[in-house]
Order: sequence, then C-alpha cells, then structure tokens
Amino acid sequence: METMRVLRSLAIIVFAAGVLAGCAGRPGQKAESEGRKESGTAQVSPPEDLMREHGVLRRILLVYEEAIRRIEANQDIPPQALADSAGIVRRFVEDYHEKLEEDHIFPKFEQAGKLVDLVQTLRAQHKAGRSLTDEIQRLSTPTAMKDADSRKKLADALRKFIAMYQVHAAREDTVLFPAIRDVVTPEEFDAMGDQFEAKENELFGESGFEKVVEQVAAIEKTLGIYELDQFTPAP
Repeated sequence: METMRVLRSLAIIVFAAGVLAGCAGRPGQKAESEGRKESGTAQVSPPEDLMREHGVLRRILLVYEEAIRRIEANQDIPPQALADSAGIVRRFVEDYHEKLEEDHIFPKFEQAGKLVDLVQTLRAQHKAGRSLTDEIQRLSTPTAMKDADSRKKLADALRKFIAMYQVHAAREDTVLFPAIRDVVTPEEFDAMGDQFEAKENELFGESGFEKVVEQVAAIEKTLGIYELDQFTPAP
C-alpha cells in the first residue's frame, strides 16, 4: 500500500509539472504567433505599397486637372493649394517613391535582363517629371498666377505632367510591379518590404503614408473636389 501511495504521488507531481510547463510556454508561443502576424500578414507587400503610393499620385493629377480647368475658365486658383500639391509630388513621389524604384526595383530588372526597355523609359520619365515639377513650382506663386502668360505656361506644364504620369503609373501597375517576384528571391522580396517601410518612417514618420493622404485630402477640400459622390453621373 505504501508503495502505491508513493507511485500515485509521483504521478501527480509529474502531471502537475507538465501542466505548469505547458502554461509557461503558451505566452511565448502566443507572442511569437502575434509577431508573425504583425510582420507577415499585416505587412504591406512591396507591389501593394508602390501601387497605393500611385493612388496618391493619381489624386494629385485630379488636383492638377482642376487647376487646368480653372485656368481655362479664367477662374482664381489658390496658389498655396497648387504649390502644396507640387511639394507633395517632389517629396513623396519623386524623392521617395521614385527613388525606391530607381534604387531597389529597376536594377533588379536590369540585372535579370527583363523589361529593360520599359525600365529605361520609366527612368527617362522620372527625369522629365522632375523638370516639370520644377516648372510647376516656379509658376505656382501669387505673382505668377496673376500673369496671363505664366498661367498659360503653368497649364501646359500641368497637361504634360498628367499625360505622362497617367500612362507611366498604369504601365508600372500592370506590367512592372506584378513581375517583381520574377526577378528577386523570396528573401529579397521580404527585405524589400522592410527597406520601403524603414525609408517611409525615416522621411515621413510613423504612419507617413496616411499623413500624406490627409494632406492631399485637405487640398481637395480647398478646391471643392473632395466629396466622392459629386463625381457620380446623374441617372
């Protein structure tokens, strides 16, 4: 009987130790699982990141279209709204988004010998876009806005910018970005996402993309083109 009691006690001790060990392991397992979720599923992939940044660019193109409409109708344009728009193009599109493409995307295609002609054209368009932004910024001042010749030159620069970037962004979204996985390893693809996020945080702070979207929305409200339903055609 004494032997049986000892065996039972040992069994209880072993069982309790197993339960405690299991409980001790669960918090770490949960944290690891949540960490994977935060760094994996919830993370924006490089192509998605680039495409949503094109969404910012496209909203700026709508601002530019409104500016052209007002110039042609001989209506006033708030100079600051246009200057702020060109500033977002310079900081967010050219110095950030396009720099990512030039440093991390284009070289991969060139090294792989794929879509090289397209990449060459895209590089040339980046350069042309920066020249147009210089012109738009130069003409987006209260003084220039009062001069008929300057307004005409501004409208011309805006038209050229819109015409080029409409096809530029569309070609990248439908041809270049979907092919990124073909020219990088899975490890390089993941590292690219981390590099994009780190650069965005460095230049614009935490939630930098969301902050830029808010800035664009404020410009749209100033020009009266923010409300989405106003663009719905009447039945």
